[in-house]
Amino acid sequence: MCPDLVVGIILFSCLSGSILAVTMADPNASGKTNRFVGICIQRRGNGLGATFVLRNIINNQGVEICYEVYNPRIQKIEVLKLEKRLDDNLMYLRDALPEYSIVDPEMKPVPFSPTGEVPLNSLKVRMRPKPWSKHWERPKFNIQGIRFDLCMTPNQMAGAQKHAQPWREYDMLREYDTTELEEQILKEVQEQMSK
Repeated sequence: MCPDLVVGIILFSCLSGSILAVTMADPNASGKTNRFVGICIQRRGNGLGATFVLRNIINNQGVEICYEVYNPRIQKIEVLKLEKRLDDNLMYLRDALPEYSIVDPEMKPVPFSPTGEVPLNSLKVRMRPKPWSKHWERPKFNIQGIRFDLCMTPNQMAGAQKHAQPWREYDMLREYDTTELEEQILKEVQEQMSK
């Protein structure tokens, strides 16, 4: 296995959000190789079944390529910019404004310390108007990297929270939920004991 590929696999195990360049053998391409640069938006699997997805905007069109980490046609995996994001899965970039997915194909590697901390990119993306491919606002996704306040009204956010526990609407025992009353009594008892 090529040493560049080994280094790439080791660094690949780091994080979604890094910018990678993958060079593959392609018998139909001029020069017999094909290079794609993009942001890693998803990592899946482990061992021989490990895959990762790179995304870039080319000619105003979103392009995603899913690579198998141990594909023998991969000649080189370069880490051009090592960073981590607020979320491990960045599939929501499909529904975000295009500027968040644009990566220069001729990008030069940004130096990083192999022993240091991986820098955190705390960027929060702005979404396109709905409809989206998924309901990213729902709590089950636990997305930190989206500015929901810019793309949703407070009523829409309240509706999304309702979907966090859809069974509550039909829960007949909630009328008998005494946790708030218990907390109030406990607070009063503590106040009386502290006097």
